[in-house]
Amino acid sequence: MNPERRDRLRDAAIEVLAAAGGRGLTHRAVDAEAGVPAGTAKNYYPTREALLAGAAERCLERYHEARRAAAAPPGDREGLVALLRSLLADVAGPGRARLLAYLELQAEAARRPWLSTVLDPIAAADFAAFEAAQRAAGLPVTPARAAAVTLAMHAAIPHLLAGGPATLAAAGLDDLDAFVRGVLESAYPAG
Repeated sequence: MNPERRDRLRDAAIEVLAAAGGRGLTHRAVDAEAGVPAGTAKNYYPTREALLAGAAERCLERYHEARRAAAAPPGDREGLVALLRSLLADVAGPGRARLLAYLELQAEAARRPWLSTVLDPIAAADFAAFEAAQRAAGLPVTPARAAAVTLAMHAAIPHLLAGGPATLAAAGLDDLDAFVRGVLESAYPAG
């Protein structure tokens, strides 16, 4: 099988999940999004489960690509603020489709536990990477503090994707810099 076409189909599946949700993920929709002849996605991914797995695997690959492209580890608290703020800003930017697809896939995984095994490395890697970033910033890291920061970042994502102004304001997500500073202050009070 052609690996470039496979990636094109998996990227199209991510776009379909982002635009139409889990129910919209069909072989026809993926073919249309990828601009390939009808039946191509079915040849590569014969079942819907295979299509879901392909999209999840591509999300994992794109997650690792984004991690490699991320800024260097922060050298201090201000560097960590900048890093976390940029990650949240990415939710509404280039990472939007991948994150929407990932959330759709997580919802599917609640009903299809096998899919969770494909997605689990993404969140697990985030916990380890965020803890390492907090250590690199010189903060007095404990597993509980590091997890609290990571969970706060993860919890912000669906609200940023939905973009409801009242919710963003209520959560403090209408000012990402202040939000990140508040999360860090809660976990690591100054002084």
